[in-house]
Amino acid sequence: MAKLKSIIGLDIGSKYIKAVELDPTANGFTITGYTCRELTSPDELQETLKNMFTDQTFKTKKVVTAVSGRSVIVRYINMPEMPDEELKNAIKYEASKYIPFEVEEVVIDCQRLDYDQKEEEEKSKEMRVLLVAVKRNTINEHIDILENSGLWSTIIDVDSFALGNALELHEKLNDKPQPAEKTLALIDIGASKTNINIVQGENSFFTREVYIAGNDFTDAISKKLGCEPSEAEKIKLNPGEQENDVREAVSSILDDLCHEIHLSLDYFENQFDQPVDYLYLSGGGALLIGLDEVFEKTFDKKPIRWNPLEFLDIDETNVNKEELEKQSAQLAIAIGLASRTRPE
Repeated sequence: MAKLKSIIGLDIGSKYIKAVELDPTANGFTITGYTCRELTSPDELQETLKNMFTDQTFKTKKVVTAVSGRSVIVRYINMPEMPDEELKNAIKYEASKYIPFEVEEVVIDCQRLDYDQKEEEEKSKEMRVLLVAVKRNTINEHIDILENSGLWSTIIDVDSFALGNALELHEKLNDKPQPAEKTLALIDIGASKTNINIVQGENSFFTREVYIAGNDFTDAISKKLGCEPSEAEKIKLNPGEQENDVREAVSSILDDLCHEIHLSLDYFENQFDQPVDYLYLSGGGALLIGLDEVFEKTFDKKPIRWNPLEFLDIDETNVNKEELEKQSAQLAIAIGLASRTRPE
């Protein structure tokens, strides 16, 4: 543990960029650096990154980032049982069945999963494999922006898996973690999309991106109240006397989001013949007034708001603890990316 170096989880969202530096210690992990900047335009991404790392003191320029969107394909597939060294080669031929792009256009990775939905007698014949394919030009553009900003990209992850890693770290540091047999649906509602990752213990069973999120709530409020989106964003966070108007404005958007999440939960429950036990909420969009009530009514279970910072120490000599904790709901993916510094 003492030999490990700190690393920065860099969550490049459509509206905000969050950077969290995590340092492994003898007893856990310490946040030694943090900053968050609004991204006013996609064209400003590189300049914003440069300014972030100029204005804030970090120990390292090594970053773990993630990609998402329609150029990222995630599939859970069954393959004949084989050694891991053979899997890397075999997946290139198998991938063409599951991705809508030419194999030459993508970067492919895979991981054997240590669970199997097959009957006991078939387990020796087939294995469950996680397949991830990302458009090659998406990866190249991503790396170019990081390098031109003076950063060193060590790992490129996927948002939904970073979310799962954050929860895994949280539970490892928790004296009273959820039982490993319980199934959790992690739902991170960001600005432009909602990430869903259904996990059990350390295993991910299902991931999906839904393109209904915080910006849609803001737009609905803006139209309902006849105000600018910037003003609607402030009202969304602090509605005050306009709470009823906000609830009415976002009602149909929330219903649409719940419908999409319901489809995901139903798919998992039908596929694996077991229920989702808990809903874990994170992301700035999850702070919407009335969201918990709608979720509880729709899914017949009270959602759990978990704090990815809960069991992490904070170096207050370099980090504004109050500002960090105020943004805690939005930091699950950044923490999950930074958690890749830990040993297996």
